[in-house]
Amino acid sequence: MVEQIRGDAPVLVIGLGRFGAACAGELDRLDRDVLAIDANLELVQKWSERVTHAVQADARNLDALKQIGAQDFQVAVVATGSSIESSVLITANLVDLKVPQIWAKAVSQSHGKILARVGANHVIYPEREAGERVAHLVSGRMLDFIRFDDDFVLAKMYPPKYIRGIGLNKSGVRTKFNVTVVGVKSPGKPFRYAEADTVVTNHDLIIVSGTNSDIERFASLER
Repeated sequence: MVEQIRGDAPVLVIGLGRFGAACAGELDRLDRDVLAIDANLELVQKWSERVTHAVQADARNLDALKQIGAQDFQVAVVATGSSIESSVLITANLVDLKVPQIWAKAVSQSHGKILARVGANHVIYPEREAGERVAHLVSGRMLDFIRFDDDFVLAKMYPPKYIRGIGLNKSGVRTKFNVTVVGVKSPGKPFRYAEADTVVTNHDLIIVSGTNSDIERFASLER
């Protein structure tokens, strides 16, 4: 049984490199209590005023983690990635401390498999995911792209000519292309949920959901 974690639970972020610092900073902007730790004092001092708490500690040392109260956290992010050995050891320490939810950054598929075997609940591949996203964007067909683990995709794009000027229900976009238009943005207006009778114009942007292959096929239609 998966333990339910409070949505406002404090987060332990280990590692203040670019990924860890971005994660800690965004959590702070979301009003989450954050304890960020790093063995590098310079990084700790840099971020001490930008997150709730930042302390210098070597997370590879189990006693050091105990001293900062890591065992009291429900959520931890292992943001170290340059040293595979360190990230695996830190993850193992958090497992030993019975932290319920551990997110760990991986730099390769094999690294990710080791982290999962050690006990990480969620393995993150930021470089790979960023590379995949850029590959789709440089094709020029999409303005934004997010793919989830089960091959479910959300993409932002300009609408193909095929669906412009008629209601979405009449265009048959879902039955013919197996994708769903979930949102529409007209110039100067916020995104709105798409409905069956929504009419998309030449100047609109759309958010579309579906599988990776179906989204690619839909995005390749004439603009």
